[in-house]
Amino acid sequence: MSRDARWKALLELLVERGRLDVEEAAAELAVSSATIRRDFDQLAEQQMLVRTRGGAVVHGVSYELPLRYKTARHASEKQRIGKAVASLVTPGEAVGLTGGTTTTEVARALAVRGDLSSGSPALTVVTNALNIANELAVRPQFKIVLTGGVARPQSYELVGPLADGVLSQITIDVAVLGVVAFDVTHGTSAHDEAEAAINRLLCERAERVIVAADSSKLGQRAFARICATASVDTLVTDTAAGPDTVRQFEEAGLRVVAV
Repeated sequence: MSRDARWKALLELLVERGRLDVEEAAAELAVSSATIRRDFDQLAEQQMLVRTRGGAVVHGVSYELPLRYKTARHASEKQRIGKAVASLVTPGEAVGLTGGTTTTEVARALAVRGDLSSGSPALTVVTNALNIANELAVRPQFKIVLTGGVARPQSYELVGPLADGVLSQITIDVAVLGVVAFDVTHGTSAHDEAEAAINRLLCERAERVIVAADSSKLGQRAFARICATASVDTLVTDTAAGPDTVRQFEEAGLRVVAV
């Protein structure tokens, strides 16, 4: 296992459990205790975790795993969700994409759709996510509109009044929303209030809103509210979503697509 793969695995375990012992982590990843100690020390230097005697704990009370370490979590589910969401987009539409690993998979699925290989433009994509704009900018048939703002290193998203200024001047056909949590009663939410504010504005500028979220996000709450459940038209999730959970969203008026 490469160092990057180990670091991703360690951080994912740490987020799930809150605390890891060296021996426990070494057994999980089938590497030596010395390797884990070295990994913990290096991650602590980057302020990705806090070293303790014999292990590590998450950094801070409300921990947000940076995007570059999230890609392996529920990867196959996110790819299926990405393809399903992309299939709901009509050629020629203006599409808003928030940041996140699942919306990044939506962008990748749009990029390889055969009926979007040409056009003037085949699609207009509005995003505040630097990584999504970077991936799609090489597609000449796509018109890419990137908001201004200040970049958040955890998510590569641009936030702040500069982004507000761009979004307040446009309208879009569909907003694809990546979320940290989606609860029927409390709506969609994110870890960061600045990201939530930009995502909320993107939803307000859209004719319809699609939430792209794997089943682990459903029934959960996070710090900063994005929008109410009533503002969402479609939820695209994976087949691990429980029937009771799906029923609750459907009864709230959403179309639920499980893939």
